Amino acid sequence: MEENQTPKKEKSFKNKLTSKYRMVILNDDNFEEKLSLKLTRLNVFIFGSIFSILLVVGTIFLIAFTPLREYIPGYTSTDYKRKTSALISKLDSLERQTFITNQKIKKLLPILRGEEVIEEFYNDSDIAENISDSPKSVNASKIDSIFREEVEREKRFNLFDEAKKNIGIVFFTPITGTISQQYDPENKHYAIDVAVAEGTPVKAAAEGTVIFAEWTAQTGNVVIIEHANGFISVYKHNASLLKEQGDLVKSGEVIATAGSTGDLSSGPHLHFELWNEGYPVNPTNFIDFE
Repeated sequence: MEENQTPKKEKSFKNKLTSKYRMVILNDDNFEEKLSLKLTRLNVFIFGSIFSILLVVGTIFLIAFTPLREYIPGYTSTDYKRKTSALISKLDSLERQTFITNQKIKKLLPILRGEEVIEEFYNDSDIAENISDSPKSVNASKIDSIFREEVEREKRFNLFDEAKKNIGIVFFTPITGTISQQYDPENKHYAIDVAVAEGTPVKAAAEGTVIFAEWTAQTGNVVIIEHANGFISVYKHNASLLKEQGDLVKSGEVIATAGSTGDLSSGPHLHFELWNEGYPVNPTNFIDFE
């Protein structure tokens, strides 16, 4: 009896899936037949599955490839992502520019303060400490000490010969007048002071880029120009500035007017400095001021 019931159940299930039904759409007023469809449960299941798959695929397509996804909670706007990427790139550029600016400021501070960037040299006490453990000590004679001091002084202050090598640049006279104070590195005066009349044009010693053009309390209106081959020219105590930071100037172009601004000035003059690779050099070795 059980063996005969199993085929009947399978046949009954198959009949239910394949049994045909008619879906009729009628006009409610006159019962006129408008549409008639023959359906089976199997057809309804198949069509329903296909429709569901197409609906899922279409939804995924809309979310992935159309701007409609911006209105779905949890998805960020494409424009927002674009702006964020641009801001990150700009921030990176600003960080790089800030680093370069800080390096330039670090390099310019000794020039603005009138200080020299001097390498560390060994003195007699350092030498004594280094050879204290040796079996024999060497006492330098008075002549040797004097010679050593002269060599160190020349290496620290007389850098003209080093700067003169491979100059590849011709300097223009920034101003003509009477030299009131000479270049004196021993007294930390790394410049030439040229006495002139108030308002005399100050010209660029060579072509380059203005890297500083501001007011300072001690030296008044200051212009600093960066030239080729590691040269930097400095113009202090100006009455007015005609150039701004970032300007490109040509050799002999007027950049300021001479004056007596700043606490350290005692009269109208140009305080002119010339630096090479972070070291001051005597401007009269390159330029004729008189």
